[in-house]
This record gives sequence, structure tokens and C-alpha cells, in this order.
Amino acid sequence: MASRRTSLFALVCVFVVFSAALAAVVERTFSVSSAAAAARRKPPWPDLSRRRLQVGELVVRRLCEERAVVVVNGSLPGPTIHAFEGDTVVVHVLNQSPHNLTVHWHGVFQRGSAWADGPAYVTQCPIRPGQSYTYRFDLVGQRGTLWWHAHASWLRATVYGALIVRPARPDPFPAPWSEVPILLGEWWNADVVAVDRAAQLSGGLPNISDAFTINGKLGDNYPCSDMYQLTVAPGKLYLLRIINAALNNQLFFKIAGHRFTVVAVDANYVNAYVTDLVVVAPGQTVDALLAADAAPGSYYMAALPYESAGGVDFDATVATGLVKYEAAPPSARPVAAALPRFNDTAAAFRFYAALTGLNGSRPVPTAVHEKMLVAFGLGLVPCADGHLCGGILGESLAGSMNNVSLKLPSETSLLEARYRGAEGVYTADFPDRPPREFDYASPDLTYNLALARTKRETRVKKLKYNSTVEVVLQKTSLLALQSHPIHLHGYDLFVLAQGFGTYDAAQAAKKLNLVNPPVRNTVAVPPGGWAVIRFVADNPGIWLMHCHLDVHSSWGMAMAFEVADGPTPSSRLPPPPSDLPRC
Repeated sequence: MASRRTSLFALVCVFVVFSAALAAVVERTFSVSSAAAAARRKPPWPDLSRRRLQVGELVVRRLCEERAVVVVNGSLPGPTIHAFEGDTVVVHVLNQSPHNLTVHWHGVFQRGSAWADGPAYVTQCPIRPGQSYTYRFDLVGQRGTLWWHAHASWLRATVYGALIVRPARPDPFPAPWSEVPILLGEWWNADVVAVDRAAQLSGGLPNISDAFTINGKLGDNYPCSDMYQLTVAPGKLYLLRIINAALNNQLFFKIAGHRFTVVAVDANYVNAYVTDLVVVAPGQTVDALLAADAAPGSYYMAALPYESAGGVDFDATVATGLVKYEAAPPSARPVAAALPRFNDTAAAFRFYAALTGLNGSRPVPTAVHEKMLVAFGLGLVPCADGHLCGGILGESLAGSMNNVSLKLPSETSLLEARYRGAEGVYTADFPDRPPREFDYASPDLTYNLALARTKRETRVKKLKYNSTVEVVLQKTSLLALQSHPIHLHGYDLFVLAQGFGTYDAAQAAKKLNLVNPPVRNTVAVPPGGWAVIRFVADNPGIWLMHCHLDVHSSWGMAMAFEVADGPTPSSRLPPPPSDLPRC
């Protein structure tokens, strides 16, 4: 058995080395289903990149209750899509659920394919029940662990899966014996769409989740629940592709008796970092090598929330799984993991701050053309019907960036409005700084309602093609201090520095890493703190930047960049596909 597995892995390694030339051919022919090209490069794993994804309801039993949830292809999590760097991916999505739906390919650049990005009313209208849409995009200059998920309402609670991109060249770390996707999720006994809708109507906080999951399973801390198990061979090396698909919680991840070597985050290589604790925010991915070098036995893996906001109600439970050695005695009791506190901000910041980009892999752009300070956090808006609702002082809770709470259109998408030159859908005057500057992180301002009041508006920031943009993401203390994962669609971000308190340019300049900063598509801004990010606006379209806690995103903690066309046909936004959904 071992020799067969070794031979298969050797075959995969050889195939990866020569995949660049094959991928170039497939890239040009894959979208037309060339049988000859597919036969030349059929991988030794399921090829799902052309599979029709059927979205429908599945009855599952969790926490001693049965209920119908929206899933893809009858599985939770949904299917893993395997592809190669340079491939064209074509996915047909048929929506057989009772809800409007879109799919976002998280971390994919979508160069020349902005219509396939997926966020509802930003790049497309939703796919209505009974209708379909085909997503087409190229995986150019990307390799590693990405993922896909629903981007309408809270449907990504159960509509998500991994997107693994094989590299054109061997990875710059030891080849593992096996690769294992670890998808961390969040579970509600209630209908998540109804939970989101109720919170929107009441203007208050939504119900918290009931459990967390590891590869769709809850573990033995919960009643009536099964547990995910990873069987390992002693002395072998495993690559864990860890994805946080949870809606509203950053998560700690541990395996008792073992340490990880982190080698990539958000599909970007990092200098090897050894740790016994991984922190992953919603939207983020972490590739970590796990050596099966402990005494043969069983060891608990655990996923628990990292919640930095004091006084905020959250799901304080722990999902568990097992790492079991092939040679483990049948009666061996699992070894428990020593877990951090739920609010261990020091441990979370230590993990994030320790990551550095692999030397020389991505040069940092130095000439900055646009500078912004985006202060974001919770605020208040009048209730929709003009009457009292369940928020603070009879007002509705809202998320905002620079005092703008994003209001999305309902009759078209922002990208369609940009392409067709439609007037009155949005304005291109999103502010570069907040309208009032103050000590953003001061606890004394926690309940300053004058500063907390915001407006629901549809405003975007316009960027010239190929301009370099530097953004200071500043968390405010208004209503709550909390760490937020900020995700920018269509781009990777150089995370140059981060810290606590109100941003001070002179002090931050001493911390800027312009040599080997980590490169991510989702950055976890420290609670009551800031992060400096930089990117080059070389991808025409409209790209959403938002908090990846769905409760905050649905409240409007988001903005969008409108990136102008470039000078060549390949640097201009193409026409929309013929099957683009209509509102």
C-alpha cells in the first residue's frame, strides 16, 4: 500500500513540474471543452472544474435536530475544485434553492473576468431560483489554497468549498506525503437567511451560532454529533490547507502534541513559521505542514473562536476532530489540546505579526499615487420605517467606512452601471478620509453617538489604471472594539504594518516592511488598531472591500473601488457575458 501511494505522489510531482506547458494549451482550449486537451492532462484526482454545481436543499441532522440547508452537489462542505496555475475554470451554477444566490471565488484575481467575481449587486445580479449562470475565469499567476462561497445573504454558512490551484513549479517547501483540506465552519440550528433578515428588520444584533465545524462535523463537545478524523502514518509529512469559512468568528486552530510549519497564507508563500497555534479569520487560508512525529496514538484537533470584543455575546463553544495514527493502540484515549483563551488577542497578534513574505517572491510597489485612511466600525442609522427599532437608543445598527454605510442597488449591479454608463446608481466620491478626525481607538468615545451616526449611501472610490494605492485601515472604538477581517476582491494586498491604537504616521513609518511583507487578500485588523496595506490598481472593474464578518458586511461595512480601463484591449473591462443574470 505504501509503495502504491509513493508512486502516485511521485507521479503527481512530475506532472506538476511539467504542467506549465500543458496548462498553456489547456488555458486556450479548456473553455470549449477540448477532449484532446483534457485527455493529455487528466490529473489523478476528480476534475470538477467543468462540473455543473447544483445548489439545492439537503436535510441534515445536527445537535439532535433535523433541518434543510442549502448546499452544493448534496454535500457539506461543497466539492473541492482542483485546477492548475494558468488554467481556465468554467463552473455552471444551477440554483435549485429557494433563495437568490451568487458564488464568489475568494482570492481569484478575475483579470479580464470581473463579471465572474460574484458579490450580489456589485458585479452581478443574483441567480434566481431555477436559473443558472456560468462562471468563467483564468487562474493566472496564482497557486495555493483559495476557496469559493455564496455571496448573497448568509448563505455561505453552508455554501462553500475549497479551490486548490496546483503550482506551475514545485512549491518552495518539503513535498508532503498527503494534502488535507481543513474547512472550518459555523453552524446555526436556525435558518441563517431568516436570522439575517430578522436582524436587518430589528436593527439589532442577530442570534449567535450554535456550534463550529471541522470539515462539516462538530465533534464530541456537542450532543448527537460525529467527529472528523484524520488518519496519519508515523513519520510522514502532511500539508493542511486550512480555510476559515465561518460567518462571524475568527478561529484558533490547534492539534494536541503537534506543531505546525506555516508555509503559505491566502495562496501566497511565507517564510516558514513554526507554531503550535494557527489563527485564521473568516476569508483567510493557511497552508501548514504537520509532521506525524508524535507517539502513536490519538490527538484532538480543536477550533475555537477568537473574540476580541469585550461584552459581546458570541458562541463560546469548541469544535473537535481527531488525528489518529495508523499504529495507535485501539484503546488509546485522545490527548487533549491546551487551548488559548477566547479573547487571547496577544496570541492572535503574535501569529499575524510573525508572518513574512517569502524573500523575493513579490516586490513591493514603492511609488504611491493614492493615499487613504479608511476608518471603519459600527455606527447607527435611523430605523427604516421611521419608528423605534431594536438597536441603541431606538436606532438601527450599521457598519460604515469613513462614515458611509454602503447601500447596494437592487435593480442592477455596480459593475453593469459602470459598463453601461448608467447615471444615478452610484457616485464616485467616496472620501479619502473620515469627515471628522478623532482619537479613533479611544475607549472614552465608545458611546459618542454623534460620531457613531452614519448614512446609507452608494459611493465608490475611483482609481486610475495602474496607480499604486496605500490604505490605512483604522478600526474605531465606536460601539465596540473588535478585530475585523477586511477583504478586497480582485487583488492581493501587501500588509506593510499593523498595530494597536490610533494610527500615527511617524510611528508607523518605523514599522513599515517594504522588503518581505506578507501578501494576503484578507487582513485581520487588530481590535482598536490599524493596518497599512498597498496594492496596484491594474485590474479594471468594480471591486468590493468589506468586512468578512457577514453580520458587519450585511450592515454596510463595505466600500468599492472603481478601477479605470487601461490603454490596451487586454486592460479594459470586457462586455458582460450573454447569460449574466438580470435583476
